Amino acid sequence: MAVPIFWIIMDSAILHPSLSAVVVMGVSGCGKSSVGAACADAMGWTMHEGDAYHAPESIAKMRAGTPLTDADRAGWLERLAALLAPARAGHGVVLTCSALRRSYRERLRAAQPGLGFVFLRLDYAQALERVQARPGHFFSPALVADQFATLESPVGEPQVLALDATLPVAQLVQETARWLRAPAATPLSNGADA
Repeated sequence: MAVPIFWIIMDSAILHPSLSAVVVMGVSGCGKSSVGAACADAMGWTMHEGDAYHAPESIAKMRAGTPLTDADRAGWLERLAALLAPARAGHGVVLTCSALRRSYRERLRAAQPGLGFVFLRLDYAQALERVQARPGHFFSPALVADQFATLESPVGEPQVLALDATLPVAQLVQETARWLRAPAATPLSNGADA
């Protein structure tokens, strides 16, 4: 009988000592919010939904189907970096953020050296289907192609776990927990293509 994921107890002392924060990343529709919230619950860490920190002007642009520029994202990344900075062993942080470009990830790493990334991989058709199924969300389905054009895969970067976003949330949380408990958080993949 499978144990519900929320019954998993994770003692912070057994987590990888160099990681005190995790960004759950990927294109829109990959499941960042669901996986991030479940990971935070399982680990007893603080959860921050990255979308909540976008400027109102950026939300209006996305709702209208206009892609954000690096300038649009600059202030957002600064706000997210400030959320990661205070994370420490025993008081970790889970943040959801698309983190599409390496430069965005480097900005977040600069704020929190103990940062890992869980990359939820999804193909274009799956992402579009999921985004179209979210009525009322500010992110326009017209922007899915732009997300894939912007994405610079983090596979091969330090402290990155790449997972197949189509797996059940409980399995994604278990994989993340296993990675965080490993002796060293090294680049890993569950076998999905980079």
